[in-house]
Amino acid sequence: MTAIDPEAAGGPEVLVPTRRPTPRPGAGEVLIRIAAAGVNRPDVMQRQGLYPPPPGAPSIPGLEIAGEVVAIGEGVGPELLGQPVCALIGGGGYAEYAVAVAEHCLPVPNGLSMVQAAALPETLFTVWTNVFERAYAREGETLLVHGGTSGIGTMAILLGKLFGLTVIVTAGSDDKCAAAEKLGAASAINYRTGDFVEAVQAFTGGKGVDIVLDMVGGDYVPRNLKCLGEEGRHVSIAVQRGAKAEIPLWEVMRRRLILTGSTLRGRDAEFKAMVADEVARIVWPHVEEGRLRPVIDRSFPLAQAADAHRRMEAGDHMGKIVLTIGE
Repeated sequence: MTAIDPEAAGGPEVLVPTRRPTPRPGAGEVLIRIAAAGVNRPDVMQRQGLYPPPPGAPSIPGLEIAGEVVAIGEGVGPELLGQPVCALIGGGGYAEYAVAVAEHCLPVPNGLSMVQAAALPETLFTVWTNVFERAYAREGETLLVHGGTSGIGTMAILLGKLFGLTVIVTAGSDDKCAAAEKLGAASAINYRTGDFVEAVQAFTGGKGVDIVLDMVGGDYVPRNLKCLGEEGRHVSIAVQRGAKAEIPLWEVMRRRLILTGSTLRGRDAEFKAMVADEVARIVWPHVEEGRLRPVIDRSFPLAQAADAHRRMEAGDHMGKIVLTIGE
């Protein structure tokens, strides 16, 4: 099969098509002929040599795919054969075929394109587990999200709207702020022209937000804590500005704050299956009925994966970047 599987770390130029053996599904797995694959920040980090695949995962990047099940492993029901699915995978998405755990697949309903379907699993699982499980978001609460027009940011806005949250985001331009508010953000703050801590306090009347979903880390963390109200929850999911931060412990104690975080790729298959089941029961009906659609920035053919990474690294995208393979 054709795949993107660079032999060494480097810039986007290392992402060139090559030939690799087509994988075979093991017990509990399915083989998917890929139509589209989502592009995510961990793919960029892996290409740079900063985020190696976990043990047993393919060296081929790509953590979310959509396509058709063309073979099944032992213990998988034959009814899955020929079905359109999207799936969260540990790697292997930048290719014509990939193996997925059957329990990590979700059906692609009528009206959802393969590009849209491929843009859902990674961001949907990430936002769901961190905002609604780790931060136990409840209807009526307020959520602050950095990177409001990223794949994670747009998904947080969309899920927040569906489940009764007030979502505040930050973004790096007035155009991005306008796009976020059009999508459903209650407020979008241009962090280049204003202080997001002051803006959050002004918007909430000094009460602060209930949850911060943080992809930035570093010196943003103490500023994020200033945005939290009493009993607030801070969830870290990436560290783009550094993995170390100075924490004002007295403020954590005084306002009874919770600091937590997670990664998704390295979690075990059972955990991901549990999340897939929750998403299938609670969120997927909104997808099936057309109320939840990912924001797509641009799609690129697999052979232009380097251009897809350049667009992500430039930071100009609004929503998800997707590779098309079989469409």
